[in-house]
Amino acid sequence: MNASPEQQRLLLDVADLDRRIQQAERARTQPANAARINELSALRQAQLRELTALAGVRDDAAAELRRLESDVAVVEQRRSRDAERLAVVTSPKDAQGLESELASLGRRMTDLEDQELEVMARVEEAEAAVAAQQKLIDATTAEGTELTTQAKAGIAAATTEGDHLARDRAAIVAGIDGALLADYTRRAVRATGAALLRGGTCEGCRMMLSGIDLANIRQAPADQVMSCPECGCILVRTEESGL
Repeated sequence: MNASPEQQRLLLDVADLDRRIQQAERARTQPANAARINELSALRQAQLRELTALAGVRDDAAAELRRLESDVAVVEQRRSRDAERLAVVTSPKDAQGLESELASLGRRMTDLEDQELEVMARVEEAEAAVAAQQKLIDATTAEGTELTTQAKAGIAAATTEGDHLARDRAAIVAGIDGALLADYTRRAVRATGAALLRGGTCEGCRMMLSGIDLANIRQAPADQVMSCPECGCILVRTEESGL
């Protein structure tokens, strides 16, 4: 295939734009912090499950404390009632019965108060555990929110850049011969479609060409489209080619 050196040089601009378009597309579809965002999402779900379990422990302890407080109130009422009756009773037998019941209620009150103290400690410990877990969730949520915001901004920027690059590419390829562009496109499917031959080295695959290959390129007409023997891209010759 033949194409003017100017046309061939335009392929270098197209190749550069294609490379940058691919980079922009990767940045749009694969944000740098996407893995961490997914990790934080999974972590937050696990933390929420743990919070639910801890809240359940706290709520159970709080319910038990309310039950004990209710029992204490009942015992206190009975003690007050028996104490009032004892103050006015005249029968020794009745008085002895009331005193026995008051002693029993006193022991019951002591037991309930001891249980109250133990359960209150459990409630306090459970509430502290819930609060600590919530702080972990808040920290995870904050980091996830910040990274998500950054990712969205990066995606938006990459999308805008990709659009601009695509417009620039369209403007350049409009001036390239259709057959040459088709040849470039076919090669670009496998690797770089076109690359500069600089100092005897293909800038597409970074391989230095042999003396025989360079001699063949040196002897070829300027408008002949040459290929890299290593990667198959179109080799564009300029004053930097070292020929």
